[in-house]
This record gives sequence, structure tokens and C-alpha cells, in this order.
Amino acid sequence: MLKKEDMPECHIATTVQIIGSKWKLLIIRDLSTGPKRTSELKKSLNGVSQKVLTESLKGLISDGIVERIDFNEKPLHVEYRLTDIGETLKPVLQMMKEWGAWYKNTLE
Repeated sequence: MLKKEDMPECHIATTVQIIGSKWKLLIIRDLSTGPKRTSELKKSLNGVSQKVLTESLKGLISDGIVERIDFNEKPLHVEYRLTDIGETLKPVLQMMKEWGAWYKNTLE
């Protein structure tokens, strides 16, 4: 997790640093409806490579937004879910969704 002294002065820049990539935002979107397995995320995130998905998940875990649940089963069963901090991003995503819909409608 980032330390306060490593974060940008601007609060918007801090948010962008943590969730600013396309794939991270879409991972958070998908996990906002509940835990998902890696294969479910990959299927939902059309076009994401396994490498980018893995890196994005690791970054979100490191920043305290997502947690990895290992069920210690054979075959391997791992799920990802939002942490309590990650849950606080749901209203942000909802506002982004609403703004995106509004913007699309203004172009018609």
C-alpha cells in the first residue's frame, strides 16, 4: 500500500494513481457485484491479456482495494473481492456510469 508521503499532493491525482487504468476500473466494476474467479474476470474484460489482468489485480491488492481469497483446494480455487476500502469506490463508479450515459446522450 502506498504511504502518505509517496502520494501526489492533488487528491484527484492520488485517485488516478490507484484506479486510473482502464483495466483496474473495469475490474473494480466487475467485483462491485461480488467475488469473481480469475476466469470470470478474464471473460468479462474482453481484450485484457492474462499478464495485464494479473498485474492489475496485484496492484489493486497492494493498494488495499481488492483481496485475494485462496480456498486451498485442488484444483486451485482463487477468488477476488473488494475490500472495505474498495467498497467505498462503488459510488464513484456509479457517478462515472451516470456521467458516461449523460455524455453519450448529449452527442446524439
